[in-house]
Amino acid sequence: METHEDFEKQKRLDAFYMEQALELAAKGRGTTTPNPMVGAVIVKDGKIIGEGYHMRAGEGHAEVQAFRNASEDVTGAVMYVTLEPCSHYGRTPPCADLIIKKGIKRVVIAALDPNPLVAGRGVEKLREAGIEVVIGTLEKESIQLNEVFMKHITTHRPFVLLKAAMSLDGKIATADGESQWISCEESREEVHRLRHEFTGIMAGIGTVLADDPMLNCRIPGGKQPIRIIVDSHLSIPYHSRLVQSAGKYPLIVAATAHADSVKKEKLETQGVQVLKIPDNSKGQVDLDCLMQVLGEMKIDSILLEGGGSLAEGALQAGIVDKVQFYIAPVIIGGERAKTPVEGRGIETLNQAWKIYDWKTEKIGADLKITGYVQERGKSDVYRDC
Repeated sequence: METHEDFEKQKRLDAFYMEQALELAAKGRGTTTPNPMVGAVIVKDGKIIGEGYHMRAGEGHAEVQAFRNASEDVTGAVMYVTLEPCSHYGRTPPCADLIIKKGIKRVVIAALDPNPLVAGRGVEKLREAGIEVVIGTLEKESIQLNEVFMKHITTHRPFVLLKAAMSLDGKIATADGESQWISCEESREEVHRLRHEFTGIMAGIGTVLADDPMLNCRIPGGKQPIRIIVDSHLSIPYHSRLVQSAGKYPLIVAATAHADSVKKEKLETQGVQVLKIPDNSKGQVDLDCLMQVLGEMKIDSILLEGGGSLAEGALQAGIVDKVQFYIAPVIIGGERAKTPVEGRGIETLNQAWKIYDWKTEKIGADLKITGYVQERGKSDVYRDC
């Protein structure tokens, strides 16, 4: 008979091996889209005999890789997997069937897969085969690792991270517009890793006109994000680096339905994809509608990088899921110096956007603050765009 002490010991062991599986899963950052990052560990007689992770979409899932790498017979072993094994045929056969076939006796799962094609069916299939299944070990960590997948698969809209680099007094540039470089080199390198991980990168037309950015990933071998510019009146110059490089790096420009049709056609001949999006009450691109359209285009994640006005509009529209601010140990000052979030802002403090589950981390000389944006009465029903 299992004692409470035995139960607690097993919980600690399960958490230990699941941590290994999560570390493996994280190796798939930026390469598994549209699939989640998943890691798997096989344990037999108190030792790890197989490890694997999902490397990229279309290739073997984590469970398959772990079986391929097993150093001995896996019959009677325990498998730790960070997300519920699939139960349907996609690009690869069901992992649940393979687990049953291999004779695994116990499966520990961090989180259930919200994909409607799975959604508990993998667990059900394993249990019907007589396999012991434990769910919820390091569940929160698994969900956060796959926060992009979790949102997109359930809402069909992109996960949006608002990123900004600022001084200690909250400035993103001097009064004369100089902004390179406020953050340290280590922070800038991390931002390029984010560009590799996220499917899209978004900026406002103000940033384009002021900085003429490229918005590409400069990591050797890194995945290039789809560049998205919010440009209500289609003001983007033909000679901008974004337009000139549209044949090399994908570029989407979101304008309102009233934007110049002739310019739209000319931009499209240069390789730019122009989206005409309904406008909001201010005559600007309706960002909520834009997210719906981009989600339908299979863009599952967006790094929102440029422009205090766009940042404020995104927060007002309720499309920001997470924030990541890099704070440099410098003071800029100046009432005309720009800040990360501009526009009109809020009128009373009880309207402020609240950040929860936030954490701090030192990166080079900077302080990084990351957290999630609490929704402010946003409807779950999205209007037809």
